[in-house]
Amino acid sequence: RYRITVIDPAGNTYYHWLFIITIPVMYNWTLIIARACFEELQTDYLIMWFIVDFICDVIYIMDMIFRTRTGYLEQGLLVKDEQKLRERYMKTFQFKLDLVSMIPTDILYLILGITYPEIRLNKLLRFNRMMEFFQRTETRTNYPNALRISNLVMYILIIIHWNACLYYSFSKAIGFGSDRFVYPDPTDPEFGRLVRKYAYSMYWSTLTLTTIGETPPPVENSEYFFVVTDFLVGVLIFATIVGNVGSMITNMNAARADFQARIDAIKQYMSFRKVTKDLEKRVIKWFDFLWTNKKAVDEREVLKYLPDKLRAEIAINVHLDTLKKVRIFADCEAGLLVELVLKLQPQVFSPGDYICKKGDIGREMYIIKEGKLAVVADDGITQFVVLSEGSYFGEISILAIKGSKAGNRRTANIRSIGYSDLFCLSKDDLMEALTEYPDAKALLEEKGRQILMKDGLLDLELAAQGPDPKEIEEKVDRMTSNLDTLQTQYARLLAEHDATHSKLKHRVTRLEKKLVPPREDAPGDAPPPPTPETTKEEEKK
Repeated sequence: RYRITVIDPAGNTYYHWLFIITIPVMYNWTLIIARACFEELQTDYLIMWFIVDFICDVIYIMDMIFRTRTGYLEQGLLVKDEQKLRERYMKTFQFKLDLVSMIPTDILYLILGITYPEIRLNKLLRFNRMMEFFQRTETRTNYPNALRISNLVMYILIIIHWNACLYYSFSKAIGFGSDRFVYPDPTDPEFGRLVRKYAYSMYWSTLTLTTIGETPPPVENSEYFFVVTDFLVGVLIFATIVGNVGSMITNMNAARADFQARIDAIKQYMSFRKVTKDLEKRVIKWFDFLWTNKKAVDEREVLKYLPDKLRAEIAINVHLDTLKKVRIFADCEAGLLVELVLKLQPQVFSPGDYICKKGDIGREMYIIKEGKLAVVADDGITQFVVLSEGSYFGEISILAIKGSKAGNRRTANIRSIGYSDLFCLSKDDLMEALTEYPDAKALLEEKGRQILMKDGLLDLELAAQGPDPKEIEEKVDRMTSNLDTLQTQYARLLAEHDATHSKLKHRVTRLEKKLVPPREDAPGDAPPPPTPETTKEEEKK
């Protein structure tokens, strides 16, 4: 046994090969039956069919070799042992189908003649490869509903195509033009051309299977049975079409229906609470903006099905660059940034909305992802400065830096000029993340003090004082809580030790009783010491 280069079934090479093998499968499924029923199609292009058939057979053989090089997972690892791969493939039912599909039935051309391409029907047994290609494409594409509809239409066309070919052969068996049900007499120039034969048969097959039009009534008993069978197949096809299309439309509109339900609930609430018309219009416009700009998706709800690691990677890929734009987070540890990225919450504001007002308590900071915000005066009109994409504000108030003249209060009025898309990071989330990174917390506070000093908002005397009594009290409370926890753990360990000691003592006592049998002497009487005479008597006995 030795390792070989194997194909990862989840990789691009495997997917591209599925596309290659799908082409000959589709060719065989559509043209073998057509060549068998329409003789002109077989005889007029005989050389071309032989060449294409040979190429398809070569691809089929290559597919079998490819399968023996396709790896599989065993205990989470890709198996690369050639013998294992070959044995696994040869044990599958698909291997038997592949072998049957490779039987050289073309030899029968020498016996039956070249007008019997139906001898190659065994090539249809690779149909599952085409199905696998479509399934993997559905997984990879960003438009799965469009692909499902296309596949459904393709399968229906294949069924109609086969039925059209069978109808033409059935008409040939009964006799062309023998009655109004079968295909007209091909000696008529209008119905003698190959294109007209196929078009007429497809038209008849489509009307019959879709049951949307009238076809000439049957005359012979065999024609009745043929039509009844077609109608039954047509009913199944129609039910399949309605069911699948209905399901696809439902899936396509599921997100819109859920979003519309939220809007309807808000409308009912505003109507019940008699909200002003102006505010009601603003709310509806806000919802319209969310839907139009594809911002209605709840990121946490969508990503909750992923494991933590994948969710973190997606959040990092989407938000990390935005978070690094904040000055105080520029040089933080990577682990802290990952923690913060997972806690960013997207928020959308409408034109004229206040994100914060002067004097408000700062409980979160904001990073502008898209849109423009204005720092305005108390009148709400005069603009001092305009903040755009990549700007941030509110980061100092959530750090609660000692000596800050503003404390944890907002120092400005910030208003959205148009629709703005922001990221919000709450104080609680930041502090929760910083508990695991004390060095980063000290670094952030130092950066915050530098920013406050630059802006003249830091009281140096207050900042130079010792620790805040409140902070000391909080530390003492934490230490007391930790001590209580340690005492509880110590008491539990002590109880376990006593229980274990008692069990050991009990086991030792039981072992002593088994090794030293009890004496028959009366209790309290000590046995007399053995004498030489008694010892000799015992030996004689």
